[in-house]
This record gives sequence, C-alpha cells and structure tokens, in this order.
Amino acid sequence: MMYKTVAVVLIAVFTVLLMINYAPGTAEDEEETGHLYSTTRILMDTTVTISVLSSGEDEARASIEKAFEKIQYVDNLMNNYENSSELSLLNEQGTLNNTNPDLIYVINKSKYYSESSQGAFDISIFPILELWKSKFSPGGTYEAPTEEEINETLELVDYSSIRIEDSNITLDKEGMMLTLGGVAKGYAVDLAIRSLRDDGVEAGFVNAGGDGKYIGHKQVGVPWKVGLQNPDRTEEAIVVMEMEDMAVATSGNYERYFNDAAKVSHISDPRTGYPSQDLISVTVITESAMDADAFATAVFVMGEDDGLEMVERLDGVECLIITSDKRLIRSGGFAEYESI
Repeated sequence: MMYKTVAVVLIAVFTVLLMINYAPGTAEDEEETGHLYSTTRILMDTTVTISVLSSGEDEARASIEKAFEKIQYVDNLMNNYENSSELSLLNEQGTLNNTNPDLIYVINKSKYYSESSQGAFDISIFPILELWKSKFSPGGTYEAPTEEEINETLELVDYSSIRIEDSNITLDKEGMMLTLGGVAKGYAVDLAIRSLRDDGVEAGFVNAGGDGKYIGHKQVGVPWKVGLQNPDRTEEAIVVMEMEDMAVATSGNYERYFNDAAKVSHISDPRTGYPSQDLISVTVITESAMDADAFATAVFVMGEDDGLEMVERLDGVECLIITSDKRLIRSGGFAEYESI
C-alpha cells in the first residue's frame, strides 16, 4: 500500500530520521533502567520498530506485541489499497454508515489540518495522486499529466466536501476519494504508544518509517536522541534531537519513488495538483505523532515562509526546514530540542 502522497521530483538527495545512540549505556545504567528490548517488522509499507526498557523480557515482548496489534489495526482500517478496509469502502461507495470511531476521528482531525494549512494538507487529494501514478507506472506515458487533466481532477479535491454526521461519512462529490497517507502512520504510532503506557511501560519508543514517538529516558537522566541524516554525508547527522515524551516526523522529497527512472516522489500540492519541490525536508516536533506527521507534510507543501508562519501560530509545535539550497531554518523553539 502507499501511505504517502505523490509528486514528480528531480532532486537526488536523501535525508532520513535515524535513531542514533550517542550515549551508550553502561552495566550500571542497565541495572537502573532495565534492558532495551526491540522488535522490527514491515507494516504500513514501511519499517516499524518498537522498543521498550524493561527489567523483564517476557513482559516487554508481550507489551511490544500488543503495540504491534494496534499498528496492524490502523493498517486494516485505513489502508485505501485494501478492498475490505473501511476507507476503501468509503472511497468505493461515496458514503459509509456506522463508521469506526477511529476513522471518524482521523478524518475529522485531518480537516483541522487542512484548515490550519490553508488547504496545503488535504486527504481528498487521492484522485490527483492516482493521476500522477498512472502516468509513471508501467503502461503510462512517463510524462506529467496535462494541465487539462490536472484541472479536471482537481475538481474532486475539496476537504470541505467531506461531510460527517454522527457515525456517517459522505463524500459530497461523485468520484471523490480519500487517502490517509499523511496521518495514518502517525496515528498508528500514537495508538501503539498508548498501548505501551497502558501496559505500564515508562520508557521506550515506536518508530514507523521516520514517524516516531519517544517516552521516558533511554538512561537515567538521558533522553532519547534522534538524528536527522545529513543530505551530503549520509554517515553523519545534520541535527540531533533530544526526545522525551515527544513525537517527531520528517517529510521530504527523498523518501519514496513510484518509479526510479521518473523520480516520482510522494508529495503534491492539493491546491495546484503539481509537485512540491521548494524544500528538501521538513522535520516537525510536537506531542502527537499524528500532528507531527500531518504538519511536516503541510509545511513541505506550503514552503519556507508560509510553513514557518503556520508553525509559529501553533502551540507546542516546532519545525526544522531544509531548503533546496540547503539552508537550515528553525522555528522559534526548535533549538530547545537540539542536543548540544
């Protein structure tokens, strides 16, 4: 399945969120905090790692398993390429009754992201994504859609035409389709973290393809450290962030391509139907992984000035922007999370 949006991008740079262990634990640390137990699986079309600090392996493994069940649950519900998912049924039928409350919550929250970003984030962008994908898939023209094709398809992109009444959802325009690619992974991370907390886990993290949330400390008094890979030197981190009970997500033109030759990436502007190419990446730190996921995508689409202005208006949200000329632009409070 695809959980990200589509764009044509020609920049061959790579940036990625990495867990970087800058402060190896000692035997004494492990006695105080427990052992770090980790499991990695492929879910939601990405690599998901769940790690917990615990003094008991059986308890840790059981908690990790429950957290993975939450991620699988979100995948089953919100995968728009899985015919049996509620999201796929909504796209096919244009309406859905007795909808799962989690799906209603995520769609409602997505409308908030759209309003906050002046439409730069819009889950109804799916028809545009499918248009671009069809051009750069086997049998396609391997050329950008025409202006006429884009304008015609854009008629279906309108988050305000998603109507929610009680437990019923209706797409008011025939042919509208939704994708939760900009929020589903983040929401899955939030649910997995909630599951760990409910099991009594006080320290650990869930990282789904760069969307991560980190709770507690890795060692006594030492927060988790997350590195953002340097676009020029992939063995180095351009920034190291200290995470404690916070989430971080990165969006950029480096993550994924539908076709290597065409360099079809994953982020388009739902207001224009064309690729967003002004930035290399956007990293957002906030309390919720879903918020970080959505706002990272929104800022990437909005660009340096409008994106930064939006972040500065939001409470508890910080960002780091890497521009196409490789300048680092920080929001007002981002430095507070940087490791010295």
